[in-house]
Amino acid sequence: QVQLVESGGGLVQAGGSLRLSCAASGSIFSIRAMGWYRQAPGKQRELVADMTSSGRSNYVDSVKGRFTISRDNVKNTVSLQMNSLKPEDTAVYYCNAEIRPAYGYWNVYWGQGTQVTVSS
Repeated sequence: QVQLVESGGGLVQAGGSLRLSCAASGSIFSIRAMGWYRQAPGKQRELVADMTSSGRSNYVDSVKGRFTISRDNVKNTVSLQMNSLKPEDTAVYYCNAEIRPAYGYWNVYWGQGTQVTVSS
């Protein structure tokens, strides 16, 4: 059974840094895009950053220059380095991946979510 397990997150002061990590586990045949979404209270979930299997990355404008996504295709992991954090970055962050299991079809998987809180 495929699952995404996240780690990282927590409480940090404005201007600080945090690193989120996510590992895909289970019987996996292939993974396309991996990335991170976030959802702040009262707001819709939004894409923060994602990366294709070939290494092409995409960021929401509000995090460009501050966040960096990286990926290890051998270990099936994706990380998000978040620098110069702002209070408006406060949200629950979710790992996301498009995965084809060893015995199954392509599907989108989500992590359980990890809280990031930035204090002013």
